[in-house]
Amino acid sequence: MAEKITMSANGTLQVPEEPIIPYIEGDGIGVDIWPAAQLVLDAAAAKYAKRVEWKEVLAGEKAFKETGNWLPDETVQTFRDYLIGIKGPLTTPIGGGFRSLNVALRQILDLYVCLRPVRWFAGVPSPVKHPEKVDMIIFRENTEDVYIGLELPEGSSEVKRLIELLHDEFGWEIRQDSGIGIKPISVTGSKRLVRAALEHAVRQGRKSITLVHKGNVQKYTEGAFMKWGYELVKEEFADVAVSWEDCGGDPGDKILVKDVIADIALQQVLTRPDEFDIIATTNLNGDYLSDALAAQVGGIGIAPGGNINYVTGHGIFEATHGTAPKYAGQDKVNPGSLLLSGVLMFEHLGWTDAAADIVKALEATIADKIVTYDFARLMDGAHEVRTSEFAQAMVERL
Repeated sequence: MAEKITMSANGTLQVPEEPIIPYIEGDGIGVDIWPAAQLVLDAAAAKYAKRVEWKEVLAGEKAFKETGNWLPDETVQTFRDYLIGIKGPLTTPIGGGFRSLNVALRQILDLYVCLRPVRWFAGVPSPVKHPEKVDMIIFRENTEDVYIGLELPEGSSEVKRLIELLHDEFGWEIRQDSGIGIKPISVTGSKRLVRAALEHAVRQGRKSITLVHKGNVQKYTEGAFMKWGYELVKEEFADVAVSWEDCGGDPGDKILVKDVIADIALQQVLTRPDEFDIIATTNLNGDYLSDALAAQVGGIGIAPGGNINYVTGHGIFEATHGTAPKYAGQDKVNPGSLLLSGVLMFEHLGWTDAAADIVKALEATIADKIVTYDFARLMDGAHEVRTSEFAQAMVERL
């Protein structure tokens, strides 16, 4: 009998043999990639006598057409009640209209960690010489920074009042034709993000954490993020972690915690990727780094992501790319991002064997050069298949 996933009093997920997991199909190519991902996830779970009861909830264009609401309250409440969910890509307009539905879900449910593991799968086309050196996990703060949406448009009466206030109170000279956004970075948000990264490093036996920031310019936001991260190491993790400054780069058997300026990090993850293990960073930096690193291992079409609150137990795993509406319904695109996000979800649930099997099946399928069009055009001797055919090929290799 299918049951809800629950959170125990000691803070661990209680996952039944047949959990009920809400899903959002997604806009655009969601109609293609969700059935493909579901097929593989179900087949992998069945190998271990497990089964997911999928519960569809609405968001995005499908929700608007059926309910007149882009993000119905019922959808949010379902994710609250069932703790864990998965979703395809959702429409977000650029430069106007409603704000991102993805960001809204993260903020409403306080999913403060955006978890983005980045690694190369043998055979995947890459623009770099040694993609195999890329194997890192990004912990991106998910609820603060410029994504919180505290903005005022140029020319509005509100922005004019704010510009005057900032001039009168602080002597700040801001051009009158400016739009203004506010960038909050808090002790709370910073420390719980870094805490999650450190706890993950301990659980997984990782060797280092790099705090990525722009603190040389933004001293009281990004610089403070770095400072608070180092404080946390000393306050709560001194027995298992040590900062570079306190060990001279020789941590012994402890986790090494270091930091790097964001623009330098974007260079070094390209030129020296094997020096990075876990990255903990602010929201905007994490967005840039996630996509830049994904490009080194095959693109965001195969990059997974999860949004997690480790305290409440809530998590929504998602495709990290856009909706690509011009390809919708063509059974053409790569389902890898959503599929590997399902792998992340299975790992989070403790279904590690099923998750590992999916990864092996993905590698075997690509090794046989059975790929969707995005990889086929970059590979010699590739056999190009449709989205559904790629999923079926993976199931055969499970």
